[in-house]
Amino acid sequence: MKLHELRQPPGTKRPRRRKGRGIAAGQGKTAGYGTKGQNARSGRGGRLYFEGGQLPLVNRLPIKRGFRNPRRIEYAVVNVGALKRFDADTVVDVAMLVASGLVRDDARPVKVLGNGDVDRALTVRVDAYSETAKAKVEAAGGVIESA
Repeated sequence: MKLHELRQPPGTKRPRRRKGRGIAAGQGKTAGYGTKGQNARSGRGGRLYFEGGQLPLVNRLPIKRGFRNPRRIEYAVVNVGALKRFDADTVVDVAMLVASGLVRDDARPVKVLGNGDVDRALTVRVDAYSETAKAKVEAAGGVIESA
């Protein structure tokens, strides 16, 4: 079977109802809209979201609050405790963190935070780090530096 041979099964597409085209069409006279009233008139119905004077749902819901800084830098975070998986005297950079699965992708800058402990000397090259992370890496005999 080829793409040009595909056909929809019969009865899948039904013809559009042509309302208001006479009695023989089956939808003549009032065309299924009833007799009189707002919904029987031309331009049918009211405004979008109008609920008959009741406070509309859109107005009843709490609006989105707060401020989102467009210049905020979203870091990919790695804790010091996660660096235990690397051998001593290893140069840990962003590419190695991505390869090990600690960071999902290298599109965002990487920041090392001080949660956990590290017990081996590592050279860590990342975009940013906290003071506690720097203290813990240096206490283990390693070096942490900005890439």
